[in-house]
Amino acid sequence: MSAYYIFDITQVMDEEKLGEYRQRVGATVQQYGGRYVVRGGEFEVVEGNWNPVRLVILEFPSLQQARQWYNSEEYRELKALRLAATLSNGVIVEGL
Repeated sequence: MSAYYIFDITQVMDEEKLGEYRQRVGATVQQYGGRYVVRGGEFEVVEGNWNPVRLVILEFPSLQQARQWYNSEEYRELKALRLAATLSNGVIVEGL
């Protein structure tokens, strides 16, 4: 069953660090069998008062592969870079 990361970036504090992250992260996602489903883009809030600055959704073939990517050596430095550059929320969910 596929697994999805949903990252809700609520504030960008360092555009330069985030730019470096964006340039480098795609290779790690692909390495673990993942792909971007949503990477920014225009959005419209249709319910509630959710207002992300940037929304990212990643798909992985399985929950195991998704967790392996998030906890991997390859992603560790980039995760720290993203967390230093942004305030965000993130969840992982199994789906169809």
